[in-house]
Amino acid sequence: MTSLFKTVEGKQEILNLYNQKLEELDIGYEYLKVQTSFGETTIITAGNTSNPPIILVHGSNGCAPIALETYRNLHKNFSVYAVDVLAQPNKSAETRLSMKDDSYGKWMTELINALQLKNVVMAGFSFGGLIILKTLEFNEKNIKEVYLTAPAYIVNGNPLRALFSIFIPMKRFIKTQNIKYIDKFLFKVFTERDEFAVKFLSKVFLHFHMDFTPVPVIHSKMANLITTPINLFAAKNDLFFPGNKMIKRAKKIFPSLVSVQLIENSKHVQSKAQNEQIEKIIIQDASPELS
Repeated sequence: MTSLFKTVEGKQEILNLYNQKLEELDIGYEYLKVQTSFGETTIITAGNTSNPPIILVHGSNGCAPIALETYRNLHKNFSVYAVDVLAQPNKSAETRLSMKDDSYGKWMTELINALQLKNVVMAGFSFGGLIILKTLEFNEKNIKEVYLTAPAYIVNGNPLRALFSIFIPMKRFIKTQNIKYIDKFLFKVFTERDEFAVKFLSKVFLHFHMDFTPVPVIHSKMANLITTPINLFAAKNDLFFPGNKMIKRAKKIFPSLVSVQLIENSKHVQSKAQNEQIEKIIIQDASPELS
């Protein structure tokens, strides 16, 4: 199988940043390697295993250390399992799954079963939200509750706006390596500037074959079958998945939707303060005896 990393050297540059971010978090952690029918999956665990389990799923072109940083205090209240999603710039297998079938749901279910988790909470951002919803569609038996932040798979934004605001600057950076195009991309996507994102995404754009497959949306019939409590955080100024549009459809199609919050002044990627508020809600709701 041809690697998704364009060069061995480029892969190492990306993984060096992965390792750097993980060490900067300054938390106790362990690596787990789980074999699945789709390939080996790397999971970073943190926190006391006697605490309630929570699975964190990062977004597209991301990695587990970024998910751990997004909600960096969850390890104090939960047994955290941060998953390196397959076919992303991280340490898991490079098997690219289809978003159109149940592959992501089957893969995540295999992980949950291999880890022997019961009543597990799941939290995911962007593409991680799609993976969580796919898991609920496939097998929600061992999932207690989910928290979705600016998730894919519920609605999509205007593709022309995304083309001109996001993908063209991305392509221009790949061609010129001029950092100003990374800045233009980040300005449209990130609520506040993130210096690590500048470093990481500049390497990913140059050295990794990204997936530009159009993101599907969940069928209302499938959404109606989900019984697991869903907590939704939608970003008002999200170019990819507009917040107001998302909330309107989510209320129509998810009978198990228990809470909805529109994050004002948020682009697709939330600010540190906004992520801290989401984290507090997860701790209070999912682990009230520990909050």
